[in-house]
Amino acid sequence: MQKVRLLATAAMGLEAIVAKEVRDLGYEAEVENGKVIFDAPISAIPRCNLWLRTADRVKIIVGEFKAESFDDLFEGTKALPWENYISEDGQFPVSGKSVKSKLYSVPDCQAIVKKSIAERLKLKHGMVSKMPETGALYKVEVALLKDIVTLTLDTSGAGLHKRGYRTGQGEAPLKETMAAALVLLTNWKPDYPLIDPFCGSGTIPIEAALIGQNIAPGFNREFASEGWNFIRNKSWDEALTEAEDLAKYDQKLDIIGSDISHKLISISSDNAIEAGLSDLITWKQMQVSDLTIKQDNGYIISNPPYGERMSDQEEVKQMYHDLGKIMNEHPSWSVYIITAFEAFERQFGKAATKKRKLFNGFIQTNYYQYFGQKVKGE
Repeated sequence: MQKVRLLATAAMGLEAIVAKEVRDLGYEAEVENGKVIFDAPISAIPRCNLWLRTADRVKIIVGEFKAESFDDLFEGTKALPWENYISEDGQFPVSGKSVKSKLYSVPDCQAIVKKSIAERLKLKHGMVSKMPETGALYKVEVALLKDIVTLTLDTSGAGLHKRGYRTGQGEAPLKETMAAALVLLTNWKPDYPLIDPFCGSGTIPIEAALIGQNIAPGFNREFASEGWNFIRNKSWDEALTEAEDLAKYDQKLDIIGSDISHKLISISSDNAIEAGLSDLITWKQMQVSDLTIKQDNGYIISNPPYGERMSDQEEVKQMYHDLGKIMNEHPSWSVYIITAFEAFERQFGKAATKKRKLFNGFIQTNYYQYFGQKVKGE
């Protein structure tokens, strides 16, 4: 087995960014709703898990086929080369989902796939008794969509947003993958100043610092597929060496995270220390009306409160108004704000240059983008 077919799952609206990341790693990619599909050598599994900032997971597509009956599902599953992936003692729990398919009972589909894989593995590994399932973990998913079955193995384990640095968080934390996407959707470069005036637990400044120094986001965590026999240890070693070689630890950064909450600033600082970025980000406890800007050509990237509760709306309106008033005096700065507050532009005092619909979890938001008029010579 030289190549595998991989699937990088993506939040709605982020598929194109995930596809660009995959292509930047050197793999051709196809974009579908909620996923990016690509063929790559096995060595891509470590590289993609280490480097993809905006994908949720990396999965191996073991096979796809049509199934309108449980017999179709059993035989189609059994025909796939599971022994190429799952070791003799491998654990292989099966999760599932079914949308608009004749086989709508997910528990039944899971049980049939489990039994079919077990029969195939026993036959190929020459075993008579029950599979021991005491070894490495191989999470199988059976997904049915309009009678088409897709069987995958999850190579990531915990979702890729779990970078390993979050020691604490606020009430509505922004996922690390979304924070990275918000930065990548701008044309910010590490030599420009960046401020997040509603930083919460610090996710946007931390992700920006990782991007600014080209640090692989998965460098300090583990992945399910690290214990899989068919991926050589050498592939993991080479991927980690590549990540170390490409990091730009000497790159200077001017990143500030501020928030009105003392507690959140303390959490942000702790998270940055855990990420190894304590010297790269300045944290300030203050309200947005006290924001002071002293340089040209900077960037505001932020996920402010949305004012979901009626009691918060007037306070949120005032914050947006204060930010707009300050930024109006700094036309060279670009401003990027994600919010579900529909009257944001009115409160900010200016129509956005561009808007992009994004889902922050299950909340539909707009990403308001204001492009700065760069000062000449910069």
